[in-house]
Amino acid sequence: MTHLSKLTFKTVDRSTKRDPIIARRDKLIAGLKEQKLVHAAALKKEDHRVERQKWMTNDMGERVLVKTHRRIRPWFFEQDGGWYVQCRYGARVITADGTNNAVFVKSLAEVAGVLDVFLNAAAAGELDTAITRVAERQPRLKPGAARASTRLPN
Repeated sequence: MTHLSKLTFKTVDRSTKRDPIIARRDKLIAGLKEQKLVHAAALKKEDHRVERQKWMTNDMGERVLVKTHRRIRPWFFEQDGGWYVQCRYGARVITADGTNNAVFVKSLAEVAGVLDVFLNAAAAGELDTAITRVAERQPRLKPGAARASTRLPN
């Protein structure tokens, strides 16, 4: 009796597909958790920085892995005598209620409450349609391209 005869062999295709709605939701939740860290740093009047690794060429011409720090931009800003909080997916701002793109609060301390509400709404799936709307890529047309495509050839 051989060693391999003791094993049970089967043919299987591994499915690595993931639901895109769940993936988008997880990305937004990770961003909101990071914004809570940015808010905590802002209360201390500091910048929140994340360490990342980057390949660079040194003086000898060798490629080396260097650790650098990257500043995380806050999703909240001060304006009109208060603070506006925006929920973002990547570089795009989400219109969470369907029409408005920001929440206004009076103080920086209240920003944490808004971030918690966004986090809970994202975890519950309430922002899935807004994320899907923002995540869809718009066709990029050069100026005048739409007009040129509607003309009939001579």
